[in-house]
Amino acid sequence: MILNTVETGEGPALVMLHGLMGAAQNFGGLARRLGQTHRVLAMDARNHGASPHAPGMDYTALAEDVAETMAARGLDHAAVLGHSMGGKIAMMLALTRPELVERLVVADISPVRYAAPSRAYVVAMQGLVLTPGMTRRDAMAALLPAVPEEVIRGFLLQNLIFDGDVPRWRVALDWIAAGMDAIEDFAPPAGARYDGPALFIRGTRSDYVLPAYMPAIGGFFAHAQHAAVEAAHWVHSENPHAFLAALEPFLAS
Repeated sequence: MILNTVETGEGPALVMLHGLMGAAQNFGGLARRLGQTHRVLAMDARNHGASPHAPGMDYTALAEDVAETMAARGLDHAAVLGHSMGGKIAMMLALTRPELVERLVVADISPVRYAAPSRAYVVAMQGLVLTPGMTRRDAMAALLPAVPEEVIRGFLLQNLIFDGDVPRWRVALDWIAAGMDAIEDFAPPAGARYDGPALFIRGTRSDYVLPAYMPAIGGFFAHAQHAAVEAAHWVHSENPHAFLAALEPFLAS
């Protein structure tokens, strides 16, 4: 699958991969800043953004989508950065196609299985009744009982398109819901290992990268470096200056 890609800048290639229910556009100012020194290619994962919809949300398939899109863009290698679900895609690409990944950056996720709240968000989105004339404000109110956090409701509703009488989802909710077990899991091939440079950036107020997960990270990524940013899960958007302070020296080294 060839993924929708937002490209900016010139220089060494940097592929950026978003998290669940996100899109390439979420990298926004970060991509523009990195575009001052890199050719940045922010990709929409399958079933997200403007990329095609298809069954299969396991990380092997998602990583192969990235590999095919890189080939279509004339890239035989790149630095690869992924956040959350995108971080798992990036890790799987590094473990299965290491020749494509010059260096790896993983933002606030580990190579482990999670029982995260994401499944409940997908159910809530599926349960939202879309009616003629519905506004974004109406949708925010309707989603409130299932998703009380305003910031998360706003993030999820970025995927609701108001271009007709009845709003519509741009994400393929049914395929994503069917793939939630694979999205929560992480199952690379037996013996897989990436020996290139890797940087894991965690949020200090997040529980996605815990001390208990360090053996798994070290087992797959022998040269992993670690950095902590004062933030919760969305490290790159909550504290972009500290995120860049950890990221840019690694990309330049």
